[in-house]
Amino acid sequence: MSLHRRRGPLAGGWFGRLTAQWRTVAWLTVVWVMLWGDLSWGNLIAGVIIASLLITFMPLPSIATSGTVRPWPLLVLVSRFVADLVVASFQVSMQAFRFHHTPHGAVVGVRLRNPSDIYMTITAELSSLVPGSLVIEAHRLTGMLYLHVLDLDAAGGADKVRQDTLDLEARVLRAFASNEELKAAGLYHHPGEPSVPAGAAPSGTRGAGAAADDAARRTDRRTDRREGKR
Repeated sequence: MSLHRRRGPLAGGWFGRLTAQWRTVAWLTVVWVMLWGDLSWGNLIAGVIIASLLITFMPLPSIATSGTVRPWPLLVLVSRFVADLVVASFQVSMQAFRFHHTPHGAVVGVRLRNPSDIYMTITAELSSLVPGSLVIEAHRLTGMLYLHVLDLDAAGGADKVRQDTLDLEARVLRAFASNEELKAAGLYHHPGEPSVPAGAAPSGTRGAGAAADDAARRTDRRTDRREGKR
């Protein structure tokens, strides 16, 4: 069940739904061709037909978002993800040759800047795809991600894991979020405007949920310490 208000039925019935979601049809068609591994007219036409049937008879729930795609931040996001993937794969594989070392695993909680479904999902998926960390729970109401880290010491500690996750979310937001969403997260800096640190209240006072955030962070740190003693 979504917390966002559902949109009404599209005007024009199934044809209006297809024209409004042509990007989804194109992406499903690409996935179909990649699954078959053969770029041919038959596979292309079959992919379009199957994607159209899925959109018409099994429509996905809409997600409220006002973002956009920025090519350069998207390239930065993909490049950094590939680099992290290669480095983390090497580090995890080396764990098998450290015979006298026992990995110190722990669960670390991270509060994201933007709890939107789409940005939280992208951040969680990218975090889980990098070896050594796995998102075991995502709480959409509070914007919390809980990651299981294979070796907390090798990752630099709980604070380093949190900062790396927030940096990943920042790259995701810069690649897809709107200017208003970037401003709310403290990541939008226009020339001539004073920069606002991420998470800070624009008026210079503590926000309404700042005390709750601090309490949650203290609870997360106590949880990390208890996990570390086990």
